Formats: sequence, C-alpha cells, structure tokens
Amino acid sequence: MKSWNRLGVFTLCAIASISVVGCSNGNTTPTTPSTYTIGGTISGLTAAGLSLQDNGGDTLTVSANATSFTFATKIASGGAYSVAVLTQPTGMNCSVTGATGTASANVTSVTIACAQAYAIGGSVFGLSGTGLVLQDNGSNNVTVSSTAKSYAFVFPGTVPSGGAPYSITVLTNPTGQECTVASPIGTARATVTNVNVSCTTVSGNAYTISGTIKGLKTSGVVLQDQAAINDDDLLPLNTNGAFSFVDPIASGGTYNVSVQSQPEGRYCAVNNGTGAPIANVTNVSVVCLGEWTWMGGSKAGGGYSGEPGVYGTLGTPSETNVPGARQQALTWVDASGKAWLFGGAGQDSTGTAYGLLNDLWKFDPTLGTTGEWTWMGGVNVETPSATFGTPGAVGTYGTLGIAVPSNDPGSREQVASWVDSSGALWMFGGEGNDAYGVTGELNDLWKFDPTLGTTGEWTWMGGSNSVGVPYGGQFGVYGTQGVAASTNIPGGRYGAVTWKDSSGNFWLFGGNGIDVTGSLGDLNDLWEYSPSTGYWTWMGGSSQVPGPYAGQPGVYGTLGTPDTANIPGGRQAEVSWTDASGNFWLFGGIGTDANGTNSAFLNDLWKFSPSTNEWTWMAGSSTAPNGAQGQPGVYGSQGTAAAGNTPGGRFSGVSWTDAAGNFWMFSGDGYDANGTIGDLNDLWEYTPSATGDTGQWTWMGGNSSIGSTQGIAGSYGTLGVIGNNAPGGRFGGAGWIDSTGELWLFGGQGYDSTGAQSANLNDLWKYQP
Repeated sequence: MKSWNRLGVFTLCAIASISVVGCSNGNTTPTTPSTYTIGGTISGLTAAGLSLQDNGGDTLTVSANATSFTFATKIASGGAYSVAVLTQPTGMNCSVTGATGTASANVTSVTIACAQAYAIGGSVFGLSGTGLVLQDNGSNNVTVSSTAKSYAFVFPGTVPSGGAPYSITVLTNPTGQECTVASPIGTARATVTNVNVSCTTVSGNAYTISGTIKGLKTSGVVLQDQAAINDDDLLPLNTNGAFSFVDPIASGGTYNVSVQSQPEGRYCAVNNGTGAPIANVTNVSVVCLGEWTWMGGSKAGGGYSGEPGVYGTLGTPSETNVPGARQQALTWVDASGKAWLFGGAGQDSTGTAYGLLNDLWKFDPTLGTTGEWTWMGGVNVETPSATFGTPGAVGTYGTLGIAVPSNDPGSREQVASWVDSSGALWMFGGEGNDAYGVTGELNDLWKFDPTLGTTGEWTWMGGSNSVGVPYGGQFGVYGTQGVAASTNIPGGRYGAVTWKDSSGNFWLFGGNGIDVTGSLGDLNDLWEYSPSTGYWTWMGGSSQVPGPYAGQPGVYGTLGTPDTANIPGGRQAEVSWTDASGNFWLFGGIGTDANGTNSAFLNDLWKFSPSTNEWTWMAGSSTAPNGAQGQPGVYGSQGTAAAGNTPGGRFSGVSWTDAAGNFWMFSGDGYDANGTIGDLNDLWEYTPSATGDTGQWTWMGGNSSIGSTQGIAGSYGTLGVIGNNAPGGRFGGAGWIDSTGELWLFGGQGYDSTGAQSANLNDLWKYQP
C-alpha cells in the first residue's frame, strides 16, 4: 500500500516533467500588437503655415495645397486619437471634422476643411505683464502673451455682406499694468489691423469703478468710462447685476461713465456716473428702460381738431386706413388678439366738424408693415345736432336683448366697458347722443359680439334710450345696498372706471353723472352687474351728491389699513387695475378730496377687496394743496423705485397691467414735478407689495416737467423703428395690451411733433416694457 503510493507520486512528477519539456520545445512565435496610422483629407488649403497635432503631442506641418495628411506616429489597436489644428495657415481658418475616435484600422476619415479667413486686431504697445485677455463682442476671448507685439481675432470665411461688427475690450488687465484699446468699435469690411492696445504700469493708488445694472432684457449694451483723452474703458454687459470696469482710476483722476452702445429695444441711462475717486467707487447705477415706436397716424396734429379719418371700404383692411384724431375713445382686445376702437370725441372723414363719434374700428398688427386698420361699423360723417347738442350719430337701439345688424349705439365718449369670457364687449353710458339725437349723460348698456354677422353686431341690453333734456340724464335707481334687483340701474354718467371679478361679474365706480335725486356731480357709488342675471347691485358709496356739480368727500382712514368706513371721494376719469389676488385698484382722477375740495386733481391710490367689500387708502395725498388743485409729482431717479415717489394729481391717463402683475400708467392732464399743470407724458410703474402693504412707484420714462408750453412735444423718430422716442404729452388717449405684453397707444388730446398747441391726435404708438 505504501509502495503504490510512492510509485504514484513519482510517476505523476515524471509525467508533469515530460509535459513541461514538451511545451518549451515547440515552434509558436509571440504575437506583436497591431498599430494603425491616423490621417485623412484636406480641402481648400492654399496657404502655408498649417500645423496639426494628434493627442496633444504628435505635430505635423502641412504644406500649401496639400489634399491629405498622415501623422508619423502610429496608434496601437484600441488606442484613442484626437486631431486638432495647432497653427492656422496664413490668412486662413481650418476646422476639423471626425477629430476623435478609437483606432481599429488605419484611420483616413479625419477631414480638414480650410477657408479664407479675416482678422480683427492690431499692435500691442508697452506690454510686460502676464494675464492680458482681450474680448470681442462680449464673448470671444484672446489671451495675449507678455512678449506679444500684436494680436488678432481670426474668423473663418470672407467678411459677411454688410460687414462684421466688432467691439474689442480689455477683459483682464496684465499683472501690474492697465491697458486701453484705441478705435475699439467698428464694422469690419476686410481684415482690420489698427485696433491697437497700449499698456502702462500702474503706480500709486488706483481705484476701481463699479456699480449695478438693471432692466436689461437683451445683450448689446456697452458701457464706457472715459478716464482721459484716448483712454476709453469699454465694458459690454449681457446680464443684470454688478459690474466693474477693468481699468482702475489713479488717485487724482476722474471717471465719466456713459452708455456707448444701447441694447436693442431698451434705453439705458446712467446715474452717479461721474466724479474724482478717493476710494473704490461702487454706486454707479445703470437703469435700462423700455422704448417707444411710432407705428402709424400723423405726427402733425393738423390744428386743434386734428386730422380727419381715412375710412376706406367697410370691412376691408388697408394700409391707408386710419381713424380720425380723437380723445376719450374706447378700446378693447377680442379673443383672437385683435384690437378694437369705438367712438370718442374728434374728427370724422370730412375734417370739417368736431363732434362725438360712433365709428367702430379693428386693428390687426400682423397686417402690412406696421399693422392695418379696418372700419367695421358706425358712421363716417357726424350729423349736426337738431337739439342744441353735440354733432354725432343718433343711437339705433332696436329691441331690448335682440342683436341685429342695424343696431348702433349713438356717438359718445368716456364710456365704461368690460370684456366677458367669450371676448364680447359690454359698454355702459358715456356722454353722447341718445335715440332722439339729444346729447347727455347716458346709462344704456350694450353688448357687441364680433363673431356675429360680417362685421359684428350690437345688442341693447339695458338702461334707457333717452337722456331726457339736453345734457341731462336718467336718475340712478339704487334699491337696497347689497341687494340685486331687476329695477336697479346706475344713473347716466361718463368717466367711470371698471373692473371684472373672478366670477365674471362687472364692477363700476364713480364718474360724473346723475344721482338718485337727479343732481349732476362727481359720483362715488360702487355697482356690481351680473351678466348671467342681468341685475345691478348697489355695493357702496353714496347715492347722492352733496350739491350740483359737487362730490362726496373721501373717507381715507389710516394709510394701508382697510376699513368698512373708507370710501374714495366722488371723481371722474381716474385709472384702474386688477391685481393677481382679484383686488381692484384706482388712482387719481378729478374730483373731491378729504376736505370736500371739488374739482381737485387727485393722486390718491386705493385698493378695494370684493371679498370683504372694504377700501384701503394705499398711497398719495388725501388732500389737494392750498392755492392749487393738485399735488405735484415726486419723481425720484428714473428707473428706481422709492417709497417717496408718487405721480402728480391727474385725470384721463392710460393704464395697464403687465405679465408680472405690475401696474403701469402713462400721461394724463395734471401736475408735474414743479406743480405746473398741463398735458403729461410721464410713464410710471407701481409694484404692489407681496405682503399686502403699500408698494412703490417708479418713474419709468417721459418728462418730469412739462416746460413752458403746458406740454412736451412728441419725439417720433422713424415710422416703425424702435428708438429713444416718446409720445408727446396728452390726456384721453386709448390703449390696449397685445399678446406679447406690449402696450399700444392711440390718440388723445395733446402735443404732436411740433409742440405748437394741444390738439386732437391720431398717432399710434407701441411701447416695449
């Protein structure tokens, strides 16, 4: 047993030894790893100087007119390659396609495409420090070595048709030096070689110039700090926030920051831009604001009455059509985004008479170059009054509640309006002509549906078709406060303001009109109308004015505190907004202050909560100043919100709400910063507080002073071209917001491009916030 085991072990060892000896004497040769060449094709190479590089180390110089290339160093099977242009050929620019990959065979698919190039650059003087970086057009960077005598930004291809704009700036100064660029901005039409850079050593104390920019919505703004002759420090900016100029200002020097290039669609202004620094400057403020574009109509008023209308063919748009000059017209936007305009006081097609209008227009901004008008209804010639009233069309009421093509409201101005969920217009009152041609304060309710018939149809929905005596009106029927009734109806009035609540009900406040006793005055009654039931509800305010042509005084309470006893005083021609929470806001108008002063130009701001039925005085003054009829405006710095800012007292401005929920107001007749009354062209933004307390006003454009002519002339620029333009001072303009959030403004009474006199206008403007 033991012998067998020993033999087995010995035998196994011998077999293993034989096996090993047999392997070592075989004829098999070890395998050599495969390697592959890296190359490809070249097109368009006509100049010398091209150097290629593979994997950051293998360099290949390529001669002019070569059509192919192969690197000398091969790549092992499975190895990576990465081909790049190390040096561009003279006057050309080459790009690589298929530059990277893994070699599994000889590579011939890398493509080098070369094209004629152009360059923008110049000489470099005095450079000794490291770290100089130049930038073109705010994004393209070139690092310049400390020994360089020149630099260039190289671009592929030929110079584009019309040239290539350039703006060369110092992005980073070299260590211990500051550099400036001569002739830094231009348009290249060939290679540019004269944008020279000069660097000097910084000695002694030097201070940085910095600040903030806000309101920037597009790239393209370039700031400039002109520290001395031929020392223009340029700074392109693309975003809002902090900025700092590259070049510091030596002790004893001066700085002067200005806008060298404006961004498209914005106008940027500098505050705190000049001085002699004694420390680092951090308070330079740049504010970028929206701009106006003159889109149509006349820039010359044609006398007090204004330009006549060009009506064309009913229902047919034309680039030559334009409504006549007018003020106090009604505008709205339908469900398809088209703007509509109705009535006002102004000129018909003849240009021979000034009266009340009932013409209906539609404006389509997508037609033609700057949009086109279509005459959609009403008359184009005002009819002389047979009752000692104002020239204008007689109303055709038809049957209550029935739409027919022949229905037409009489001519009128300063109406109240709403747009329901279907895009139909509802219109109440105004001063105008009834069914008998008598002029007075109307209380008729109309609905216009643009989808009916070929040009839309009107329906008389309520109120009276008669004002009674000339310049009279129907009494208000108030009923019980807070209780809807079929017999309730507001009295005839004009200049009221309106809102629509989240349930689709219509609200109306104030205006100059007829109270429950038949007296005419500035009203402060609040009404709600339900389109579903057709009932009015008196919701607040007084049913009676204190006397003829007077108004109830306002009860202001405590600023910022709601109270059931609070109520704005009687007024007309105020402006209004609705916030994101469904609260109603109103500002100003002409009316009665807290002391009972009548016909005051008000600048108070109010908020009303329909859920609690409470008013809150939010800003502005509760009284008109002694010896004047309106508070002056406090403008502050343009583009900068402040708690102390407030517009001056005014009436008949234009208001709208932007997509962010901010309130905007333009123009009106009222008081400037100096307490002078006239036609204003100032633009304001109000930002409600997120916490519900008082917000802040910001002066966003226009003039803070109306000058010596009681109004600023319009700056029209070129038709259809955005720029640093501005409409002239005016009141009673008509406005609407398009689908992009831009404001459109039409007409009003005010100042044209000549500034000669306040006249009725028919100019059309667009404002980009």
